[in-house]
Amino acid sequence: MTTTQLVSEVKTWIYEASDQIKLSLNEVIDVKTKSNHRDLVTNIDQATERFLVEKIKKAYPEDHIVGEEGMSEKPTTTKGRVWVIDPIDGTMNFVLQQKNFCIMIGIFENGHPVLGFIYDVMADCFIYGGVETGVYLNGSPLPKVKDVALKDGLLGANGSMYAHDTLGTQQAGLEAMGVRILGCAGLDFISVIQGDQCGYISNLAPWDFAAGVALSEPLGLVCTYLDGSPYHILDDRRYFIVATKQAHADYMSILRKN
Repeated sequence: MTTTQLVSEVKTWIYEASDQIKLSLNEVIDVKTKSNHRDLVTNIDQATERFLVEKIKKAYPEDHIVGEEGMSEKPTTTKGRVWVIDPIDGTMNFVLQQKNFCIMIGIFENGHPVLGFIYDVMADCFIYGGVETGVYLNGSPLPKVKDVALKDGLLGANGSMYAHDTLGTQQAGLEAMGVRILGCAGLDFISVIQGDQCGYISNLAPWDFAAGVALSEPLGLVCTYLDGSPYHILDDRRYFIVATKQAHADYMSILRKN
């Protein structure tokens, strides 16, 4: 199967999953908490991940899967092809707003990002592609992102990090034109990829950033942990940044001063 065919197949799965999610909005949603009262999971998150895992395992039984809700055994190596799934990114938005959430899948081969898929379900905004195919928004190719400095752009931020000034987040926000808090990593990646924000800082697990880095890097964006070190899809949750080259350098300068 070619990369283009794989893209088409995964898009079909995500559209099918999104249809099921939309139908679930008419039903009673079972909401539970995980690590704290703001860390939510629903029966729809679990059902969506189970659906996607079953599709992947049937089509590609030798591949490995990392999923937020643990519907597949986490691999111990990045050798071969690894799928990283966030079935509903922005679960709190899903529960409280019934919008502003995404389905995200990142595909890595031997530790390197090759394809990403971020679908804003209710807005029908689908960004997909990768280094080989190019990156597309609803079928239209996206250009390289303009290399905007922090002082000339909007910065997306994790609300808790901004409130507690974690690792210079407030200073970065003060240097930027403004700060946006969306509550959904997928939406922030979409905003940076489209040039609406010059960067996004948060505390992310691999399923929060895998799709985003596969889409961001081909467009000239920089993705690292906040200490500047490279990301890894088998890591635990860590502080993360995606930004233009200039905004990334600007933030690293702020971090060195703190």
